[in-house]
Amino acid sequence: MREVEHPGGSHPATLVLGIGELTTNAPEAVGTDPVDDPTGVVRDAALLLDGGRVVWAGPERDCAAGVEAALGRAPDRVVGVEGRAVVPGFVDSHTHLVFAGDRSGEFEARMAGRPYAAGGIRTTVAATRAASDDELRANLRRHVDQALAQGTTTLETKSGYGLSVADEERSVRLAAEVTGEVTFLGAHVAPPELSDDPDGYVDLVCGEMLAACAPHARWVDVFCETGAFTPEQSRRVLEAGAAAGLGVRVHANQLGPGEGVRLAVDLGAAAVDHCTYLSDDDVAALAGSWAGSGGARGTVATLLPGVEFSTRQPYPDARRLLDAGAVVALASDCNPGSSYTSSMPLMVALAVRETGMTVAEAVWAATAGGALALRRDDVGHLGPGARADLVVLDAPGRTHLAYRPGVPLVHAVWKDGHEVVHPPR
Repeated sequence: MREVEHPGGSHPATLVLGIGELTTNAPEAVGTDPVDDPTGVVRDAALLLDGGRVVWAGPERDCAAGVEAALGRAPDRVVGVEGRAVVPGFVDSHTHLVFAGDRSGEFEARMAGRPYAAGGIRTTVAATRAASDDELRANLRRHVDQALAQGTTTLETKSGYGLSVADEERSVRLAAEVTGEVTFLGAHVAPPELSDDPDGYVDLVCGEMLAACAPHARWVDVFCETGAFTPEQSRRVLEAGAAAGLGVRVHANQLGPGEGVRLAVDLGAAAVDHCTYLSDDDVAALAGSWAGSGGARGTVATLLPGVEFSTRQPYPDARRLLDAGAVVALASDCNPGSSYTSSMPLMVALAVRETGMTVAEAVWAATAGGALALRRDDVGHLGPGARADLVVLDAPGRTHLAYRPGVPLVHAVWKDGHEVVHPPR
């Protein structure tokens, strides 16, 4: 990577040149073909960043005119990426990063044949409750830094490993130190002390716990699944959260068929996550949620292929969803029990190999799809007006994310117009 600096302010305008393949996810961008390529790929491209935003993207041959029109002056910096590919920063719309402890023994047992069940969450609850704020904060920041190093520039994270008023409140409070996309998941499972009274626990979640957590959260979520919460209990939690001003998200259809997907669509949830076991009615409901929405307000089906990798469950069928017209996102579900990875490049590779997605579809789902799952229009793309969050790959094209799984292809990461992960010097 080569760089030329000119005098500039604290947030200089930067022109990125020499991009071999630029994925904009903006079909209307200069030099793209919106008919044949909805992911907005530009070859031999350039990208102009100013004030933490993208102000122009297009073919490098047109960049002089683009810079003049968008900036009206020379950029402060010119950076060359020497034919590497650039994609939008990954948007990981489903993680559980506020926790303590380790469940590697559980993973080893699964690899030896023991099936996955929801009850293992309580192991992490005990460790999280016993940890100090500083211990939880350090672990959280370590995982956020690891995700950033792998190209994740926007992430959501949940509570759900405290399951008491005090521990859930501190979980969302600590999460809010690292992201604005905080989800209150008090209804993860019933805690050990209330395992015989799940309805009583739901009363607590909808009352005192929600009141304590809502000021620190943007979203409410529930694990609507056998071994966790029934559809009726889940509806109570989600409606209470919505009444408190929180957006709705749902964990559903991970361990088997159920009513969670249709509950999510009925309540206008931004996303329903896992979607491993879907009926035809579920698929139709997800696709139908986008009808007449203007492309921004339906329910996203978020697939979490790291879970299937770690639990040996069947992978979800993304092809079935996409062919029906549903909108699909990819996320890591980074958590200590069922998917202890924050690698979005790995999610892309697994989705291509195991769920029927093309590379283009998987990269879109890991960026623009995640943004839709968070109802964000400022991330997940590199069109004018987007946040200047981008990943430079040490590869000529995005296909290498699936073609070379496990290889550290993230060469550099830019967040809000600043290079936050630097290439090797």
